[in-house]
This record gives sequence, C-alpha cells and structure tokens, in this order.
Amino acid sequence: MKLGEIFMKKTVLSLTLAASVLALGACNDNESADSSKVIASSKVGDITQNDLYEEMKASIGDQAFQLLMIEKVLDSKYDVTDKQVDAQLKADKEQLGENFETLLAQQGYTEESYKKYLRLNLLQEAALIEDVEVSEDEIKAEYENTKNEINARHVLVEDEETAKKVKAELESGKDFAEVAKAYSTEPAAQQSGGELGWFGKGAMAAEFEEAAFALEPNVISEPVQSSFGFHVIEVTDKREVKESYDDKKAELEKNLKLEKADQDALLPKISKLLKDAKVDIKDKDLEKALDEFLAAGDAAGSTEQPATEEDATTEETEK
Repeated sequence: MKLGEIFMKKTVLSLTLAASVLALGACNDNESADSSKVIASSKVGDITQNDLYEEMKASIGDQAFQLLMIEKVLDSKYDVTDKQVDAQLKADKEQLGENFETLLAQQGYTEESYKKYLRLNLLQEAALIEDVEVSEDEIKAEYENTKNEINARHVLVEDEETAKKVKAELESGKDFAEVAKAYSTEPAAQQSGGELGWFGKGAMAAEFEEAAFALEPNVISEPVQSSFGFHVIEVTDKREVKESYDDKKAELEKNLKLEKADQDALLPKISKLLKDAKVDIKDKDLEKALDEFLAAGDAAGSTEQPATEEDATTEETEK
C-alpha cells in the first residue's frame, strides 16, 4: 500500500518497514561500530550505542530481524536495481505532489528509509509475479483503459449519516481541506486535506474508482461506500496521458501480473528461501524470530492434497 493512500489496492505482503526498524538494522549491520560509544551524555548518566541497540531490540527486535533477513533472502534471488527504486520514488512524489514530504514525516520516514521500504516492496513484487503470465492483448487493453487520469480529493468517514453531513458542508462552500481535517478518519488527511493527486484506473478500490471516474470536475459526490468506510469525493481535474504504449508497456504488464498474482503464495516462497539460506541465529533473544515465517511454508505444504491411488493410476495411464 503506497504512502498516504489508505484505500489503495494491496498488491504485496504487508511488511511495514518503520523508521525505527531501519535504525535498528543500521546499528546491527555496522559490525565495526564501537558499541560502547557514547551517543548522549547528561548529568544523570550516559547512553551508549549498545544501550540504544538493546532497548530497540527489546521493543522491535523480532520485527527488525525478520525484515532484514527477508530482504536478504529475496535480494539473493530477485534483482531490484537502484534505478527501479528511484523510478518508484519519483512516481510516488509525482502522485502525491506537495503532500509527499508531509506524509513521509507523518509515517516516520526519511527519504532514504522510504527508499529501503520501496526496495523491499519491489523485491516482494518480483517474488509474487515471477510465474504469472499476461498476454499482449491484455496489456494493450489495459493501456487503452488507463489513458485517462483524474486529480481528486476525498473525505473518508465511518458512516453514511456523517458522509451526508460532509457533503452538505462542502456544497455550502466550506473549504475542502478544512472539512477533511475536521471529519476524515484517514490519518493523512490532517496534512493532505484529503488531496490524492493524479491517478488512473486500477489504482484505487473498485467502488471508489467507479464513482470518481464518473464525476464531472468540481462536483461533490454522493456518499460512496467501500471496505474502508464512506467517501465523499470531488474530482478537480482530468487529463489524457500522453505516454506511448511502448513507454508504458513494462509498467502495465507488471501491474496486470500483480492483479493476477496469488497473494497467499508469497509467504511460502519466503519460507522456502529462509530454509534454503540455513539461517543460524546466534543471538538467543532473536532465536525464534523467524519461526512464524518458517511455519508458513510447512502450513502451505500441509494444505496440498496428497495424490490418491486413483490419481496415480490415471497419471500412469496418460503417459
């Protein structure tokens, strides 16, 4: 799920790479660092680098270790370049516009830590789509379907009654951003004022997308229900994308594969990679950190139906 878009369609395993987790990883990765180095001093005592590491390990150690190890095993099999990460960062900046920096800070990211999150996200996507096929006709149809984009904003609330109240206030001329900050249950609305930036079809939840693309600019929608609640939407502008099919093909192909991908297949893939890596955890405090991921592969294997004698006979006959 992309930064600031709480109702974006999920395409990858939800492993949120928090800034604190990254900080722990940075401490742990730097083997040459002096753990006794004082990072803060005061009249009541000093805090060393090791003090910080141990405190962070106690609170988020398992999650941090999981993320760091998963990134390593995925990186050993799938190729994600700095160019790809930078391209995704650029796309997110363009989509969120002036809200990008604010939303980044709200989520606890720096630009560098967000790039680390993007890298893990792209690695997971690569694992998800490696066996998925899409046809040229499907890609061309998607290109035609995504030629048009809209710039929209919304207020998300829990119930239809509140949504109707929001609609009435907006139609009376109240400032959209102020109404969004007052009513929206989306945390990002406090900074973004409900602004979503430019997006095309396939980027948002189906109910939201259908209503938004049917709106004329500067018209306040009726309440639109999705799995996140009730949305009141306004489209502020529309445009036709000028990029050629060849320029968009790779992106469209990837998006189609992500839509087709079996989300449940990701954890077993990660589990197998972890087992193949033969991870030896030397820190007793973290020795069980990977158990849930390793068990996921075992659970997936146990759900497969064993071949019956009849199946074996049929297979042998068909040979």
